[in-house]
Amino acid sequence: MDDAERSTELCGDQDCNLTEIPQPDGPPVKSELDEQKKAYAELNDQFLRLAADFENFKKRSVRDREIYISLANERFAIDILEVLDNFERALKADDAHLREGIGQIQQLLDAQLVRNGVTAIDALKKQFDPAEHEAIAHVVSDETAGTVIDVVARGYRMNDKVIRYAKVAVSKGNQKDQEV
Repeated sequence: MDDAERSTELCGDQDCNLTEIPQPDGPPVKSELDEQKKAYAELNDQFLRLAADFENFKKRSVRDREIYISLANERFAIDILEVLDNFERALKADDAHLREGIGQIQQLLDAQLVRNGVTAIDALKKQFDPAEHEAIAHVVSDETAGTVIDVVARGYRMNDKVIRYAKVAVSKGNQKDQEV
C-alpha cells in the first residue's frame, strides 16, 4: 500500500492533509558533530601551543635575567680589579708615598662605586635617622641631643635603597643640660 492509499484509508473520502514528519537524517547530524570535534581539536591545539609559548617565554625571561645579572656583576668586578691593581702598586711603593697612594686609591674606589650607583650616606652633624643610621654609642657632647657626632663606619645607598646603615655615635646632649 502506498502513502496515497493509506491516506485515503485513514481519512476516508475527506481530503486529509497529512503532513509528513521529517525523519532525522543520519549524515547531517554526524557531519555537525564532526565539525564540532574538528573545531574543538583546533582550539585545543591552539591552547596547547599558547601554553607552550608561555612556558618558553618564562624560561627565556629567567635566562635573560641571569645573563643580565652576570654581566652587571662582571662590569662591577672589572671596576674593582682596577682598585686592587692600585693597592698592589701602593704596597710596592716606599713608605713616604704610601699615604698619598692610599688616598688616590680611595678616590678611585669612591668614583667606581658612584659609577655603579653606590653612594655614601652623609651622616656627620645630621639628626639621627634610624632609616639611615645605626647608633652604636650615645655620648655626652656640646651638640644637641640626637645629633650624629661621629661616624664609625660609613653607610651606603644603591639606587636610593640603603644597603648598609651608617654606624654612628649620637649625642646625648650637654651634661649640664641633663642635670637641670
